[in-house]
Amino acid sequence: MTCWKIRRKLPGYLDGALPNGEHSPVREHLEYCADCRRELERYRKLSMLMSRFGRAVPPAELALRIRVAVAQARASQGWAYRLNRVKIRTSLILQNILQPLAVPATGGLVAAMLVFTVMSHMVAWGVPLGAVPNDLPTNLLQPARLESLAPFPVSGPLENDDTGLAGPHALLVEATVNAQGEVVNYQILSGPADLATRRQLDQVLLFSRFRPQMSFGRPTPGGRVVLSFSEIRVKG
Repeated sequence: MTCWKIRRKLPGYLDGALPNGEHSPVREHLEYCADCRRELERYRKLSMLMSRFGRAVPPAELALRIRVAVAQARASQGWAYRLNRVKIRTSLILQNILQPLAVPATGGLVAAMLVFTVMSHMVAWGVPLGAVPNDLPTNLLQPARLESLAPFPVSGPLENDDTGLAGPHALLVEATVNAQGEVVNYQILSGPADLATRRQLDQVLLFSRFRPQMSFGRPTPGGRVVLSFSEIRVKG
C-alpha cells in the first residue's frame, strides 16, 4: 500500500478497529516507513491528550428548556404553522413517490409506441423499417420449403412430381425440418410405406436441401414441407 492509504488507516489501527486482513499490511508498512511511524505517533499523542478531558455534561434543565421553547413556538403560530407542516409533508411524500416513477413511465410509453409502430409496419407491409433496395420482404413467419432435391439417382428412384399432382402411384411425404435446414423426421401421408420405400426416402431426404422455417427473419425448427413423388418403383 502507499503511504497515503496507510495514513488513512492509522486511526483505526491505533484503536484496533481495522477490518480483518487490513491490520497486518499496515503493521508491515510501519516497520520500514519512518514517516508513517511518526504520523502514528502524532495520532497516539493526540489520543492521550483527548483522553484527559472529560465529556461535557449538558445542564440538567436543557431538555426542559427545549420542550418549553418548542411548545411556545407551536402555540404562537397556531393553525397556520400546522397547515404549513401538512403542506410540506404532503409535498415531500408526493415527490418521493412520483419522481422515481416519472422517468421509467415516460421511457416505457416511448418504448411501447416504438414497438407498436414497428410491429404494425411489419404486419401491414411485411418489410422492416428502413429497408434498402433489393431487400427481400421479411414476413413475421415464413414456412419451410424445398430448395433442391437430391440430384443423384437411387435404386428404384423416387421422382419428384413437378406438377404437384398425385398420380395413380403417388407418394405424399411430410418432412419436418430443423433450424439448419435438415430433415429430422418424416411421415408418409399416402402411398407405399414398406421398408424399401423408406430406405429410398432416407437417402433422398438426407441429401436434399431445404430452407428452414423463418420467424422474424431467424431460422427456427419445426418447419414442415409436403413432397409429392410419382412413378414409384421399389426394388427389394
